Amino acid sequence: MKKLSLRTRVLTGAVAVAALGAGTFGAVSASASTPAAAPAVALKADASNGNLQQTTHLTIAAATKAAQATLDAAEKENQRVSVAVVDRNGNTIVTLRGDGAGPQSYEAAQKKAFTAVSWNAPTSELAQRLANAPTLKDIPGTLFLAGGAPVAAKGAPIAGIGVAGAPSGDLDEKFAQAGAAELAK
Repeated sequence: MKKLSLRTRVLTGAVAVAALGAGTFGAVSASASTPAAAPAVALKADASNGNLQQTTHLTIAAATKAAQATLDAAEKENQRVSVAVVDRNGNTIVTLRGDGAGPQSYEAAQKKAFTAVSWNAPTSELAQRLANAPTLKDIPGTLFLAGGAPVAAKGAPIAGIGVAGAPSGDLDEKFAQAGAAELAK
């Protein structure tokens, strides 16, 4: 291989650096000059817009108040339970696991709350529907056992309260109803 002169090596290096710099500058210039996407059409956020719907949501303060009232009702009867309050979409707002509540009660309470708000009905009532529609129990995230109570405003469900851990679903549901009643005060 022929040895290149110092001059040839310097010129070759300078050309390489210039080409690299030009490519970088061109890429930066191209990205800087690319026009921004047109902004999406903004909707007027007012009640007269037919494309919008206003909904009622339970605040975290109200959900916590309901959960605590539920837990207090259970503790008055020496029951160790977990309580879950979910929003209209079934998302958990707050959970309380009472002292000594079983490990299964936490998830069961969430599923009962989700089930109650999904059908806007107490889960004891929904459990009875399984005789006519047994595949209801196959819907993910649901639990068709007594212990869930819906919370409604103006006839529409806004939350669900689920309780699990008492010796019977009837007791669980009684405590969930106490939480719902606290919200009605």
